[in-house]
Amino acid sequence: MDEAIPLITPYKMGKFELSHRVVLAPLTRSRAYNNLPQPNAILYYSQRTTKGGFLIAEATGVSANAQGMKITPNTPGIWTNEQVEAWKPIVDAVHAKGGVFFCQIWHAGRASNMGEEAPISSTDKGVETQIYDEGTVDEYLTPRKLREDEIPDVINSFRVAARHAIQAGFDGVEIHGAHGFLLEQFMKDSVNDRTDQYGGSLEKRCRFALEVVRAVSDEIGPDCVGFKLSPYANYLDCFDSDPDSLGLYMAQQLDKCNILYLSVTEPEMIMIVSGKPRFAKEVRA
Repeated sequence: MDEAIPLITPYKMGKFELSHRVVLAPLTRSRAYNNLPQPNAILYYSQRTTKGGFLIAEATGVSANAQGMKITPNTPGIWTNEQVEAWKPIVDAVHAKGGVFFCQIWHAGRASNMGEEAPISSTDKGVETQIYDEGTVDEYLTPRKLREDEIPDVINSFRVAARHAIQAGFDGVEIHGAHGFLLEQFMKDSVNDRTDQYGGSLEKRCRFALEVVRAVSDEIGPDCVGFKLSPYANYLDCFDSDPDSLGLYMAQQLDKCNILYLSVTEPEMIMIVSGKPRFAKEVRA
């Protein structure tokens, strides 16, 4: 008798019955217009849908100042009713083919590039100019450090975005807490230089991200919430001096929040340099 291949065997993910374990990761397409997803997204996502398959939509802004970089322009949002309506036929197309569809909700923080307005972050330290292999140059404005009294409004923007995602028909949301964007700018000590209750110790640096998770979970239920984490990554000058502790602490705290899943960016470069895997075994335990 042939042994089953785990990747193509069914999997029960909370209340969701998946027919296999192949997942469409959130991939920035830069095909929105005025932050509205366009009809071509209906074809794009439906082509990638299988019955019982799990898909996560591209990074989707939670507010007007959440949007991203020059190299990833034209990203969609989900902070207005018009955006909710634009997402509905896209979500319907995925559901028509039997897919489970989550929306990745996102704030770029200091990586956003919205004209002359200073982006917001945990810090007033900017991202260094990025030069890519094909010669693209991405310059960043100096960010403005969020005041403590402003943080609840940002948390609420994630809450509202999650509510809007459900209104658009999505089955849940993935909170983007990785890759150098706003939540990670609070979590990692190379960026966060605050001396208030959102900076300093590991617990304080992670406080903002966990408050976002709790707000979103309160709004739509923790069984509809995922979280993206990249403790080992060094995207956009955002790294941590102790990624093991950061990753394990966040995994433990997210487990206490009873969210549906944690998605972790593989620490491939760490494994290549050291020759041994890190972090995954402890998280799974």
